[in-house]
Amino acid sequence: MTSTVTTLAGVPGLLTAEEIARTAAHLASLQVRSGQIPWFTGGHCDPWNHVEAAMALTVTGYADEAKAAYRWLVRHQLGDGSWFNYYLGERVKDTRLDTNVCAYLAAGVYHYVLATDDVDFAVEVWPALERAIEFVLRWQLDDGTVRWSLDSIGRPESYALLTGSSSIFHSLCSAVALAERLGLARPAWELAAGRLGHAVAHHPGAFAPKNEFAMDWYYPIFSGALGGAPGEKRINDGWERHVMDGYGVRCVSTNDWVTAAETAECVLALDALGLTSLALDLFSYTRRHRREDGAYWTGIAYPQEVTFPGFETTSYTAAAVILAADALTSSSPAAGLFRHDALPRPVDLAEPGCPLAR
Repeated sequence: MTSTVTTLAGVPGLLTAEEIARTAAHLASLQVRSGQIPWFTGGHCDPWNHVEAAMALTVTGYADEAKAAYRWLVRHQLGDGSWFNYYLGERVKDTRLDTNVCAYLAAGVYHYVLATDDVDFAVEVWPALERAIEFVLRWQLDDGTVRWSLDSIGRPESYALLTGSSSIFHSLCSAVALAERLGLARPAWELAAGRLGHAVAHHPGAFAPKNEFAMDWYYPIFSGALGGAPGEKRINDGWERHVMDGYGVRCVSTNDWVTAAETAECVLALDALGLTSLALDLFSYTRRHRREDGAYWTGIAYPQEVTFPGFETTSYTAAAVILAADALTSSSPAAGLFRHDALPRPVDLAEPGCPLAR
């Protein structure tokens, strides 16, 4: 299955259009006949990163491959609207149900519609998307946060994660926007997004402490829950802890292990804040991870400068770099999704008695 490749504009001085096209071709080559996109050839697949890869395929002209990826999800959706955490081929590798993973279809399909204007495909996928969002919202707690997962025997975890809930917020906003595009009203989803966005922006103590992870630092901004001056303050406060200047973003602040996916996602967060110069500087660091074939090493450990995990390149890493390049150049009609230009502004909905209610 092939499509005509639409070449994204290069990021001047940092990544050429031809290099982006080579990375897109590499990413497309990883997709198997079923439509599934594993982390690497012979590796496992998780639905969240599968969607991120589909987004990158969409904006580089592989629309048929992106649709095949989304249809794979539709075929593998469970009766309650969820997906398992990991698949290895057509077998299940990990039966945990992660709410963030299950919500991300909404962001992916809305991104596809923005890029292609193919509303008919959104109509096709809508029933699965609606079931997924309804599954996720069953696990929203009284404080607006969302339980992060159900374990292998279906027991819900008692706590929420900041990164996961941030991503769910972005997915909910995407689901609401797509519903509006289809002429549907989902006010309950809007209210749920308002409650969740307020918790992410104003109540970090409501989430399990994972401050050492870079994603907990930038995801409230990446998701659109936190912006403006508070977002810039969060970036400034965490920069020294999470960024190795000249190298990229540490996945975990306690180790000098830089990952290209976290670096590229942080670029998207900076771009959303309008910090373009800083975003371009950070994007330039991803070149250390680039291979001649267009793939990207998952991570590099310093000061030894060795790839870790050993010699691993991943689909989601290549996808994150493509999406960051698209945002920095506004090449595709979907580039604004991560700047939140294409999303409705959610209401800031505090819980009753909240001292931070606006």
